[in-house]
Amino acid sequence: MADRSLDEKLQRDDITAAEVMDLVGEKPLADLMRLAADKRDARHGARVTYSRKVFIPLTQLCRDVCHYCTFAHAPRKGQRAYLTVDEVVAIARAGRAAGCKEALFTLGDKPERRYRQARDELREMGYPTTLAYLEHAARTVFRETGLLPHLNPGVMTTDDLARLRRVSISQGLMLESASARLCARGGPHFGSPDKEPSQRLRTIELAGRQAIPFTTGLLIGIGETLLERVESLLALRALDHRYGHIQEIIIQNFKPKPATRMAHAAPASLEDHLWTIALARLLFRPDMNIQAPPNLSPGVLDQIIAAGINDWGGVSPVTPDHVNPESPWPHLARLDEATAQCGKKLTERLAIYPAYARDPARWSDASLQTALLHATDANGAPRSDEWCPGAVSRLPARDVGLLDAPMAAPSIVDGGIGKIIAKAQSRRRLDESEIVSLFEAEDGHFTAICRAADELRRDVNGDAVSYVVTRNINYTNICYFKCQFCAFSKGKLAENLRGRPYDISLDEIERRAVEAWRRGATEVCMQGGIHPAYTGETYLAICRAVRRATPNMHVHAFSPLEVFQGAKTLGISVREFTQELKRVGLGTLPGTAAEILDDEIRAALCPDKINTAQWLDVMRTAHLAGLRSTATIMFGHLDRYAHWARHLLRLRDLQAETGGFTEFVPLPFVHMEAPIYLKGRARKGPTFREVILMHAVGRLALHGMISNIQASWVKLGEDGVTACLKAGVNDLGGTLMDETISRSAGARHGHEMPPREMEALVRATGRAPRQRTTLYADVDRERYFASLDAPELLPIMTGLESRPAASEGVTRRAADSAAAS
Repeated sequence: MADRSLDEKLQRDDITAAEVMDLVGEKPLADLMRLAADKRDARHGARVTYSRKVFIPLTQLCRDVCHYCTFAHAPRKGQRAYLTVDEVVAIARAGRAAGCKEALFTLGDKPERRYRQARDELREMGYPTTLAYLEHAARTVFRETGLLPHLNPGVMTTDDLARLRRVSISQGLMLESASARLCARGGPHFGSPDKEPSQRLRTIELAGRQAIPFTTGLLIGIGETLLERVESLLALRALDHRYGHIQEIIIQNFKPKPATRMAHAAPASLEDHLWTIALARLLFRPDMNIQAPPNLSPGVLDQIIAAGINDWGGVSPVTPDHVNPESPWPHLARLDEATAQCGKKLTERLAIYPAYARDPARWSDASLQTALLHATDANGAPRSDEWCPGAVSRLPARDVGLLDAPMAAPSIVDGGIGKIIAKAQSRRRLDESEIVSLFEAEDGHFTAICRAADELRRDVNGDAVSYVVTRNINYTNICYFKCQFCAFSKGKLAENLRGRPYDISLDEIERRAVEAWRRGATEVCMQGGIHPAYTGETYLAICRAVRRATPNMHVHAFSPLEVFQGAKTLGISVREFTQELKRVGLGTLPGTAAEILDDEIRAALCPDKINTAQWLDVMRTAHLAGLRSTATIMFGHLDRYAHWARHLLRLRDLQAETGGFTEFVPLPFVHMEAPIYLKGRARKGPTFREVILMHAVGRLALHGMISNIQASWVKLGEDGVTACLKAGVNDLGGTLMDETISRSAGARHGHEMPPREMEALVRATGRAPRQRTTLYADVDRERYFASLDAPELLPIMTGLESRPAASEGVTRRAADSAAAS
């Protein structure tokens, strides 16, 4: 209770530095560190992050003369004032080859105002100022290497910040101290006009106004008092409260350097450093990132972590720390080991922290947003692999290995993740933040989640792996909706016209259904674009045609969007239309058109489609009419873990109400031909880790409500679904016969997986295959053996074969007509 009271008092907006000192001044350092570490762990967990960077010292000339600095120096005979662009790009390329993702530009402040050499070189290169040259250099590095620039150029104006925002993913300026006293004669900042605290705070404020993710912090032990240090932290906190743009606070300890005016000054003590780190953690918002450079604290990294940091900053495998050249970066392997010894996990990040990367429209310039989307996963962290859904590529060995890894020590899965798993196992409803925590899992937690999901699968479904012999019939690819992810639809209104638009006849639908029956199918799955000429009667006619041709075939058809549109065109309610569909032979509905059941995402992904409430209402109505359905999620594009959590909870809540969902089917976004990806506005699908977790977390979050979790071989391939079978999956969906939607988006895993191949895949995992019906009953022997000896498929007929030009013209005119109306 006392600890909570202290935290509440420290969070007061009007608290003064003197009041802070009264509250913490006499508190033992060990107690402060414990409070700080607890606050850190509650928000950041076991992660301690770092950025793999390359350090580019664009110029070491500076108009300031800080008394502790060895980075800046006067012009030297025979040495250029600035790196050339070729030199800059060469450094960046070396960093890229070493796996760096950040290009850190550090430079002296406005050297052209002090040195003629700087002015002359800038004039020769054609730039009026150092900042103008920096802008060009950063843009070139990004264009040539793809590294994301982070810029530390000093005090700036509004215009300076705006121009540099266009070429950088983040920027920074150390406050160092808010004490103007340090700028007086005899102080470390005397003769350094850009170290005036009011100017530096003004720059940080202007960055906030322009939504620039910003790095700042203190340099402690340069002559400031403890009270002044607290005043500095409170000044930064006030700016962050106003703009929310400060992504990290660095607490850097002063270390005297030879050949400087402060060479014989005492360094900041370890106790001082730990106290300031702990106080920074306690003063700032819970999710603030507190950083201390590891190369300045060799041998005591465990104490630095214990004081409350969650970030080591940028670490370069290529270039030295030009600001502290006497203190080399620790090797990443040693830093990883030192971090692990403290019970923490060293985790890579970008120069822009995940919380800011998750909202690129707000925090990044439009010219950088595509690169940021392509570089990150759904949590805003660097993509952990190059794998993507639909592609024929090797699975990430690390994630596959984690599926087979021994269970982590109990201490690893105790605490938050262990409690969440236990809650799910007891069939209780998880909340959004708990599901997000599951999606964030890595390493031992990842293994624990997958193992728990698979144990639930075994309890609920046994060791059988089911599949259904079905035929996909996509009756038209003409659609007047403008879904940004869809590469299937064609026609004048399609986002990206590739291939020929078609609208097959009822005779062809009947032919395909009959052929499917002869090949052992028990189901036809029918969906299509929203053709402008289709009405509810079209869907009724399709049902009648299939039932007429194959009376015993199960009709699994029509997304909630098609049902909604069909009812609307007939002027009747969804309830009346679903009853009529059931009367003419509809058996179940596919749970597609769900995409992400969150209107924030739908507004960008499928703005003219039915919204979340409408999708849920169609499903509710269908379930109450006796029509069961599947439930899907299409993920890995614009969405974040919170959106996934909301989607799962909305499915769970509806299932608790109706019991109508038969299975949950994760559908990873296939990016290659998707319009939204080609426009640079989407990620390239989920990572493999995220795919595995979607199935495992789905099993946990829906436990007790939805019994079957399905993996899509079309999107994941044989190796992908084999991995998913270790993470809670018990069903592999349909054999399909004709798959066109995923292949239109770029998937390369084929259009049919015959029963013999499906069963061989399952048996190779040590599990038993089970051919099922749509509603998960066993198929009869006649159907089963017919499926094993199926004849070859005849060529499909789209109706365009004999009239290529005319058909395309008709479909385009139909789409134009729909748009006009």
